[in-house]
Amino acid sequence: MQELPFSPRNREGLSMPFLGLAALLLLFFASPTSSCTEQENNSLINFLDGLMPDGNGGLNVSWVKGTDCCKWEGIICSSDGTVTDVLLASRGLKGGISPSLGNLTGLLHLNLSQNSLESSLPTELVFSRSIIGLDVSFNRLKGHLQEMQSSNPSLPLQVLNISSNFFTGQFPRTAWDVTKNLVALNASNNSFTGQIPSSICINAPSFAMLDLSYNQFSGNISLGLGSCSMLRVLKVGHNNLTGALPDGLFNATSLEHLSLANNGLQGVLDGSHIVKLSSLTVLDLGSTGLSGKIPASVVQLRRLKKLYLEHNNMSGELPSALGNCSNLGYITLRNNSFTGDLSKVNFTMLDLRTADFSLNNFTGTIPESIYSCTNLVALRLAFNKFHGQFSPSIGNLRSLSFFSVTGNSFTNITNTLQMLKRCNNLTSLMMGTNFRGETIPHDETFDGFENLQVLTIDDCSLTGQIPLWISKLAKLQMLDLSLNQLTGQIPSWIDGLGFLFFLDISNNKLTGDIPAALTKMPMLLSERNATKLDTRFLELPVFWTPSRQYRTVGAFPSKLCLDNNNFTGAIPPEIGQLKMLDILNLSSNSLTGEIPQEICNLTNLQILDLSNNQLTGAIPSALNGLHFLSRFDVSNNKLEGEVPSGGQFDSFSNSSYSGNPKLCGPMINNDCNSGPSSAPGKRRNNLRRALVIGITAGGLIALILLACFLIARLAYDDHTENVVPL
Repeated sequence: MQELPFSPRNREGLSMPFLGLAALLLLFFASPTSSCTEQENNSLINFLDGLMPDGNGGLNVSWVKGTDCCKWEGIICSSDGTVTDVLLASRGLKGGISPSLGNLTGLLHLNLSQNSLESSLPTELVFSRSIIGLDVSFNRLKGHLQEMQSSNPSLPLQVLNISSNFFTGQFPRTAWDVTKNLVALNASNNSFTGQIPSSICINAPSFAMLDLSYNQFSGNISLGLGSCSMLRVLKVGHNNLTGALPDGLFNATSLEHLSLANNGLQGVLDGSHIVKLSSLTVLDLGSTGLSGKIPASVVQLRRLKKLYLEHNNMSGELPSALGNCSNLGYITLRNNSFTGDLSKVNFTMLDLRTADFSLNNFTGTIPESIYSCTNLVALRLAFNKFHGQFSPSIGNLRSLSFFSVTGNSFTNITNTLQMLKRCNNLTSLMMGTNFRGETIPHDETFDGFENLQVLTIDDCSLTGQIPLWISKLAKLQMLDLSLNQLTGQIPSWIDGLGFLFFLDISNNKLTGDIPAALTKMPMLLSERNATKLDTRFLELPVFWTPSRQYRTVGAFPSKLCLDNNNFTGAIPPEIGQLKMLDILNLSSNSLTGEIPQEICNLTNLQILDLSNNQLTGAIPSALNGLHFLSRFDVSNNKLEGEVPSGGQFDSFSNSSYSGNPKLCGPMINNDCNSGPSSAPGKRRNNLRRALVIGITAGGLIALILLACFLIARLAYDDHTENVVPL
């Protein structure tokens, strides 16, 4: 299983607490002693009327006109009966937001987040003269934000969360002139365009949090952001920003979280500037196009907890004093051009939990100091130039759950496994493309790895047989032993791995028939069993393709790949029991017999490859009922008859059937009745058939005439018995 680069969707989630400021939305006041006014009652009823009947969250039961609205669900009033809070988050509300809520002149906090509200956001709410906290995040609101028409010099709004909607267009320029009290703005995960507002900090001196990530903002990063003396969180990642990091940005010395990830920036990270941000706890510059080295001054960021520099063009050696960032808990340098011996870095970071150094040019052995990071949960060193053997000290990593060293030159697989089995919490172990030409240990007394869920030892040219100790991995869900030199048969204990749903043993030298045990794998038999899989997130994403990555093991496709081996015999009909299977590849073996009709029961199949075998008979026509099938290949067999049509079969190319001269059908340009390749034979067959029919028809006529003659003769004889001879 090869690991490839990717760009994460959102590391911190789309709904981020506003540094305690969003708590304003949850303020509660004393129980009311007075009733709300008729105007407030009517304003709330108008909002209710604007919701769909099946999307009012049951509010119609509590919200009854003529009753005290201070006692309605989600409504909070002050002691004098004024409505101050409307808190209706996650109520399943559908429909539009009525502007009537703007008539609640004492309203302080409005929370309509995580519903299914549509249409636009009323201007009356954004530019209310009373609301200080407005949260409409995670809805389906759309359209442009309107320009401010009021002459009010200063609005009370402090917290605005409009994230995760469908807003478009540019931010209204006049908005920042009147929101002088704004403290936090989250507009992430929309489709806003244009440049990032530059005057927001000038007009709002207390501004502390800005999240504009996952939009379509373009242009340079605004110099005006450097004037935000109180700015603590700046997230503008996943946009279309260009240019270099402006020097003025680093004048915002209160910054604690800076995220510019996934933009089209350029230039280097200047050490004299980055050191100004001494309060930084999160620095996310991944996928920004930066080049150059990591400045040595970064080690002065003593509060730094998370450092993201992955997918850039950075190079050089790491600062040897990186270990001075004693609070660092997460570091990823994945997919750069860093070099040097990591042993020069003193990894004495007791808080380090996740470290990803994959896809670089690091050399040497694994640093001994990294084994002192006893809280380390995930370590990825894949695709570098590490070599040598593992140190016994690796057993000190008792918290280690995710470990990947794929694509290096490590040796001595037996000792490696003996050492790693002391890491009792290990759930994902990826060691492919190492241990070249060694023999996989088969000792049945081999124990450990009781929590292992993912094991990949692929592309190592290992010899030996599928080892018996794997049968003891009771929690194993994914096993990849492909691209080795393994021999022997598939072991009969394979169905004893009760959680296994992903098996790749392709490109080996395995022999024998496909065993019945393989058709009894519990996780592939029913959806009910599949629900037992662990749904927890992986500590690091596993990469499938450059654009596809998986954060949970259960998200991987159910897979059974036996291709490029020496298997013989027929495809067992019982394989049709594996109804949860997504990928079935039996190609490039020596399988015989017909394609079993039971394969048509595999209604989840996306890939079916039976090519390069010795299969005979017809392609089952019921295969056109496999509606998810995107790849189908039966080429280079001995199949015959008409190729099924309809469904997915109308989209497969001729190459799916090549090498089967007796197959016919319009999709392969070989008409079953008059194809040029079989015309002479068909003409002979037609002539023979016509002759038989002619003979049969002539014989039938002769029989009829004979019968008529006999009947007439009998009638004549009966008649002559009563006649006197002449």
